[in-house]
Parts: sequence; C-alpha cells; structure tokens
Amino acid sequence: TPFEPLSTVNQGFIEGNSWNYSFYVPQDVPALMECMGGEERFVERLDSLFTMYLPDSYFAETEDVTREGIMGNYVHGNEVSHHIPYLYMWTKEPWKTQYWLREIMNRMYRPERDGLCGNDDCGQMSAWYVFTAMGFYPVCPASGQYIIGAPYFPYMKVDLGNGNTLTIKAPKASDKNRYVKSVTLNGKPVGTIYLTHEQIMAGGELVFEMTSVPGPRIH
Repeated sequence: TPFEPLSTVNQGFIEGNSWNYSFYVPQDVPALMECMGGEERFVERLDSLFTMYLPDSYFAETEDVTREGIMGNYVHGNEVSHHIPYLYMWTKEPWKTQYWLREIMNRMYRPERDGLCGNDDCGQMSAWYVFTAMGFYPVCPASGQYIIGAPYFPYMKVDLGNGNTLTIKAPKASDKNRYVKSVTLNGKPVGTIYLTHEQIMAGGELVFEMTSVPGPRIH
C-alpha cells in the first residue's frame, strides 16, 4: 500500500498496470474467468479495459508506453497484453474479439516511420500482426493451440517451411465484414475456438465465412 491498479510506477509491473497483468493467465482462461466472478463479470472487465479512459499521468513515466499504443486501458505496445483481445473467444460474445482485432490492426499499425505503437521487441509487435492477419493466434504457445480470431485479408498463402502450404481464404473480409460466421479446414467445420499446431503444419485450405453481423458463436 498504497495500491493503484492503473499506475505503472512502483506497483511491481513493467510497461503495464495491474488491470492489464490481471488478464495474464493464458494457460487457464476458464479458471481466470471463474476467479473474476464468472463469465458475465469477466466480459464486463474486458469491455471496461478497452473502453475506459486512462489519464496521461498513469503512464507518463513509463518506458515505451504512449497514448498511440493505448486503447482505453489496453496497452498494445507491450507484449503482456497481446493475448487479451482473444479472451472473448472463451465467452458467449466471441464477436468482440473479432471487433477489437480489426480496430487494433487499423489503429495501432500504420505505414509510417513511427507506425508501430510500441517497441518491436524480438519482433513480437510484427508477429502479432502476422498471426492476427492470418486469423489465429497462440494465446498460450505451450498448449499447441492457436485461438481463432478473424483474418484481415481476403487471401493469404503461407509457406510452412516443411513442404506444405496453408491457404487462407476470407473473400468478404473488410472493415464492415469483420465478423466470423463459420470456419472450415479442408472442407470440414473446425468446430472449436482453436486450431492445433499439427492441423496448421499439415497445410491445406482454411476458409472463413465473413459477415457484417456479430454472432454469438462460430459454427
């Protein structure tokens, strides 16, 4: 004490505050949700993170954190926050992941000399962009699962480095059609909120049906 959950100074956190670090339990999101009071309360906390106002005084003395890298109280300029937009995928409102991913892509990455909103430590800012553009992201890398998001481009072809390629198609993808209605891999519904590392490395065709209407779940 005194404890200030929005401050990044002398609170024991680096380039982020307690609000951001409290979501850093990527290995067990259901347990985190339970600890926060259940799914409804969990979603409320996520909503608040993206929409609340964070005064400049809370990050003025923090290295590498500027207003350009902040969305509400979500700090995209630091790696510890990068999985947070995907956490809605564990809830009944996965469309919020799809909404915020495109907002971050549009606002936090610009084709200018200062176009990155944070320090590209070991390429993480860039890696997040590439993964998110493809439509999935390793929220917990050790799990071997890549949580499904929403592809940014209508077409991508990825050389997997093992002789296989992964073709990603989302022909209607746009700022308007940012929501995912269904996902198929090699013609079969994915049926989960993630792809496995083995599925991705086997290659094939990943198809996203995009829509302008938010949906309660991917099917």
